[in-house]
Amino acid sequence: MTTEPARRTELDVLRALVVLGLVFFHSALVFSPDDDFYVKNRDTTDVVTVVAGLGVVWAMPMLFLVAGLGARHSIGRRGPRGFARERLLRLGVPLVFATLTIVPVPQWLRLRAADPAYHESYGRFWLGFLDVRPDPADFPFVLEGEWFETGHLWFVVLLLTFCLLLAPVARPLAARAGRAGDAVERRPALLLLPALPLAAINALLGMEEGFAGWNRWAYLLFFLHGYALSDDPRIRAATLRLAGPVGVLGLVLFAGTAPGFMAGDDPFTSGSALAVLTRALFGAAGWCWVLAILGLLERPRTRRRSPGPVLGYLAVAALPLYVLHQPVVVAFAYGVVGWSAPIAVKYAAIVTASLAVLLLAYEFGVRRTPVTRFLFGQRAAPPPAPPS
Repeated sequence: MTTEPARRTELDVLRALVVLGLVFFHSALVFSPDDDFYVKNRDTTDVVTVVAGLGVVWAMPMLFLVAGLGARHSIGRRGPRGFARERLLRLGVPLVFATLTIVPVPQWLRLRAADPAYHESYGRFWLGFLDVRPDPADFPFVLEGEWFETGHLWFVVLLLTFCLLLAPVARPLAARAGRAGDAVERRPALLLLPALPLAAINALLGMEEGFAGWNRWAYLLFFLHGYALSDDPRIRAATLRLAGPVGVLGLVLFAGTAPGFMAGDDPFTSGSALAVLTRALFGAAGWCWVLAILGLLERPRTRRRSPGPVLGYLAVAALPLYVLHQPVVVAFAYGVVGWSAPIAVKYAAIVTASLAVLLLAYEFGVRRTPVTRFLFGQRAAPPPAPPS
């Protein structure tokens, strides 16, 4: 008789910290000189470009890997069909609800920020936002329109797609994963192999700036690794042993992308040799960073440490906070960029106000009633109360 592995609370906490980190990240894009964010400050700084690169190389890949591990636990409890139904509800409902209510807000504010003479009401813009047509060529983003977008919910669209693609092959994939565990136990360096397809996907298919700098299908590999291998004790032991050297390798590979990102060619889509090499190095570096972080989380001290009431509360709130965060950040940025103040002051104001409103919105607007919990992808039972 097999028992289901204990839930990896350290990864739940990491997921919550990444989601909160997106508030800092998207607030910084207001001051980035090379990003088409919804609202832009007149003065920008290149510091944002460097710091943002240090985040995008691992943060969203880690979210997909943790989601894959969660899929493993869910399928173990519900079976593939139950898993597909559960993910349709917990991801599909907030996706549709948020797209109809808050996702149009950043696009509307973009128009108002770009043209002071634009005074169309949100209601009228909302109708135009929902004027869509099919676009199957951009799968899984199958709708398009003049103003329509999924915005930051591209993560939810991809995650739901990956879950539905996984369900039919979940059991045979899990069964075959054991062979990989045997091989890695003998040769831990085999854990570096996923860096090769990740490098190839980014290099050949191109990186997509709208998806945090990665090609959308590269995220599928992180998701599948989380599902098939991340809970295998042999894989975890090998990851711990490799954490140090793989982390150093990741830093070296990431440093190797600097010439390509600073060159004249577009590193995301250009077919030049330097751009292709840059994308390949970025993909390989991302895998190394994720692997190193997973290894560091395997240290005995980290595994024994309880997340505590604050982090436990935030871990449960991760999906609602993710759904809510970008419209809130853009709304505050819209009001703050007009201030006559240094960049640091504006940035601190956007971050502080956004975090405060997000936590209040979650506590009083989402967590406390069954209907709002359902609309934001949470279970019927109320999550933990906020720490005193």
